[in-house]
Amino acid sequence: MAELVFLSLGSNVGDRSANLRAAIERLGDHGAVRAVSGFYETEPVGPHDQPWFLNCVLTLETDDSPEALLKKVLAIEQEMGRLRTRDKGPRSIDIDILLFGDRVVDERGLKIPHPGIHQRRFVLEPLAEIAPEALHPQLRKTARELLADLPPGQIVRRLRPKT
Repeated sequence: MAELVFLSLGSNVGDRSANLRAAIERLGDHGAVRAVSGFYETEPVGPHDQPWFLNCVLTLETDDSPEALLKKVLAIEQEMGRLRTRDKGPRSIDIDILLFGDRVVDERGLKIPHPGIHQRRFVLEPLAEIAPEALHPQLRKTARELLADLPPGQIVRRLRPKT
């Protein structure tokens, strides 16, 4: 049975916008992309001595299990040149599984909901744009509520769509 999954995408190496578009296209090979947020330029969280990120969130309808989807996401990252040289360092593409229906998964290498979702403006702004009522299954708060609960900080700017 197909489930709705929310994925966060980020890039801060190379043509960031092209990287996000390529990842969205590849994810469409593994399910139906139902919605894509606008692109947001965001300051790095963690090491600040790196370029700013371009981020978005998408909704994917998939028949995959969380584990199978993770394998596909990691393969896409590798195909697109992701190098894991330092934690939270620069990357051509980063794809995180945020929410997977109402599932809670706590396995080595796979945590759903994503453990940092409720602290990251660069995730919550685009998520609230496309799914304001998406519910965090453990905190029992919507994306809109989690965004409203964030303290000030974390610069996140929505880019204007090209006309």
